[in-house]
Amino acid sequence: MNALNLAVIVVYLVGVGWVGLRRSGRQRSSGDYFVGDGKMPWWAVCFSVVATETSVLTVISIPGGAYTDQAFGNVELAMGYIIGRTVVAFVLIPLYKRGGFVSAYQYLLQRFGRYLQGVASLTFVVTRLLAEGVRLFASAIPLQLLLDEFGIHLGYNIIIVALTVVTVIYTYLGGIKAVIWTDALQMSLYLIGALIAIGVLTGHVGADGWSKAFHAGKFHLFDTDFDLAHVLTSSFALPTAIIGGALFSMASHGSDQLIVQRILATRSLRDSRRAMIGSGIFVAVQFAAFSLVGALLWAYNEGRTPKQLGLSTSDNLYPNFILHGLPVVISGLLVAGILGAAMGSLSAALNSMANSTVADIVRSFATRELPDATMLRLARIMTLVWAVLMALFAMGFSATTGNVYLTALAIAGYTYGALLGAFLLGRIVKRANQFDAIVAFVATVLVMTFVVRVVKIDVTVAGTVTQKGIAAQWLVPIGVLVTLAVGGLTSRSHPAPTAAEPVKADW
Repeated sequence: MNALNLAVIVVYLVGVGWVGLRRSGRQRSSGDYFVGDGKMPWWAVCFSVVATETSVLTVISIPGGAYTDQAFGNVELAMGYIIGRTVVAFVLIPLYKRGGFVSAYQYLLQRFGRYLQGVASLTFVVTRLLAEGVRLFASAIPLQLLLDEFGIHLGYNIIIVALTVVTVIYTYLGGIKAVIWTDALQMSLYLIGALIAIGVLTGHVGADGWSKAFHAGKFHLFDTDFDLAHVLTSSFALPTAIIGGALFSMASHGSDQLIVQRILATRSLRDSRRAMIGSGIFVAVQFAAFSLVGALLWAYNEGRTPKQLGLSTSDNLYPNFILHGLPVVISGLLVAGILGAAMGSLSAALNSMANSTVADIVRSFATRELPDATMLRLARIMTLVWAVLMALFAMGFSATTGNVYLTALAIAGYTYGALLGAFLLGRIVKRANQFDAIVAFVATVLVMTFVVRVVKIDVTVAGTVTQKGIAAQWLVPIGVLVTLAVGGLTSRSHPAPTAAEPVKADW
């Protein structure tokens, strides 16, 4: 490594900020700040969705997982994601687009009332703080390795603060337009980086390396072990990946404001559907590319474990190769791609959390109608507030060990079932009112906390019995069932509510 790599990264960071602000223009209204006045091209939104959910967790954890024991299981999981997003595109997205919403939770306001809307929004921002805290911490891993190469030894906390400051500049000024355009740029860079890594690794290992990786099972796609304990605890068992993955994707892309906000920025319902379904296809392609990087890294390192290579976890395998196995400038470009993934997910989280706070809490509970200029000013203030809190939460995860990708999935498992369940309760149980929905929502979060933290299943691995938690993909259907059951039961205790006038979104 030398100063050229650092120069590449600095130029990239400055360039991303310039592109974001240049493409976003001046933000004149809260609707422009939150959803770009619904005028963004579908392909840019599609790329933004992919960049938002990809983050550093995908870039470093999927190659590490493929290297060790996951093989191409993430591609199998993506097949379930495509199914789930297709359902969302035709069932939930029309509700949001036709209602003129800037937040997914405005549907809950229309169907149940502002108190459930507030509960859902609060749940969303707390969950995002935790999950994005893991992601932000993960982004510090490759950056610390890079700085170590220059003899600059910084702790994770300093790196986290610096990365947050850089990201918040264009997010604060440019709103959702800046986020979407920079996401599209960043997704292109880290995907190109994966392709470069595949080419370089292939040059090192040749056809023989591909063959060895194949015969070692590194290209294995479908996990057909249908033992019940395995299906319940493994994210990559076939039923878990396809069925559980589809339901998980319905929650993450149908009821999570982080994703829905981007979809609402498209010009039409047709474009929204294109962006939603297209994102699933692109994710499958990405998962395949990063899994292939992991398989070829296994051949490149001749099957040695991360510990034998002097690395603490499998998450360090890909960053270590970028820093030591690639030529100067190219390695800097790929590290910039990893940082781009971190900035993409962070900027998306900050903008969506500010959106939900202002649209779902401040505006709904205000005693008077707030001027649009006030809403825009509040949106920018909340962007700064959440940036500070996000950095603090990321520092709290500095002691996290293990696969950070699966850690983030487990965090989402606490609330995704309740969020999706609330939307389905409104659609399926016609007599359910706001009280029923709130009771069901809170009960589901409590039940899922017990399931995630307490419920363990005995699984036999290589003759040894170990205890594992329920796979993250099954947490969503469990949560949805609890919500529908509790909400359905409480709705039987009162007469069916009279039809209410829908709440008009005037953003």
